[in-house]
Amino acid sequence: MATKILVSQPKPQTEKSPYFEVAKKYNLDLVFRPFIKVEPMSAKDFRQQKVSVQGHTAVVFTSRHAIDHFFALCKELRVSIPEDMKYFCISEQVSLYIQKFVQYRKRKNFFPESGQMKDLIPIMVKHGNEKYFVPQSSIHDDKMKEMLDEAKLDHDEAVMYYTVPNDFAPDEAFDYDMLVFFSPEGINSLVKNFPDFKQRDIKVACLGAKTIQAAEAAGLHVDYQPTAELRSVPAIIEAYAKSLA
Repeated sequence: MATKILVSQPKPQTEKSPYFEVAKKYNLDLVFRPFIKVEPMSAKDFRQQKVSVQGHTAVVFTSRHAIDHFFALCKELRVSIPEDMKYFCISEQVSLYIQKFVQYRKRKNFFPESGQMKDLIPIMVKHGNEKYFVPQSSIHDDKMKEMLDEAKLDHDEAVMYYTVPNDFAPDEAFDYDMLVFFSPEGINSLVKNFPDFKQRDIKVACLGAKTIQAAEAAGLHVDYQPTAELRSVPAIIEAYAKSLA
């Protein structure tokens, strides 16, 4: 029987993904099943935050979810996006996604090569006269606000979508040899869906310090996390597969 691994994020869109190469090489049964899901916010709930998109000259996007829900809410609110609006994105991949909604122009889109917020801030500082709007999930911390404040950038944040647990069906099998988590919310969803869960021999992999903290707080033992040698989830899964040989 193939080793069964739950990867708590959506299935990769391309068959050339390293996930599938590792699965084929080691005869692994990879199940892509998000523990969390994103839901839209109503215009009524957004208005309660007393923040307006209008009056801002730039938007900061940290994910494609943020882009989807920003433009959807603007449409529902009947907010017209100025053609000269600038977009500052966490990565090139996120930046390119904007063309789903508006014409893509390099002179209006900015992103760091590293894909990290710490490298986006200096780019934003070069455009220090902009008034930035930051769409966020209902689950977020104040790290970005603190970074923008420290850089003395004029900005407003607002929640534009909800991140909630993705419920499992009562009869849904949960017979995995390894679980891979990407966020504290994924851990919270596991606890919510399976309050009597016992780890026993199941291996757990976590990405990020906060995810590890949430796992340990939930009584889980974290067996795998990124290291200098294991820089990606496929690499972590391969290391686990090798340990079974």
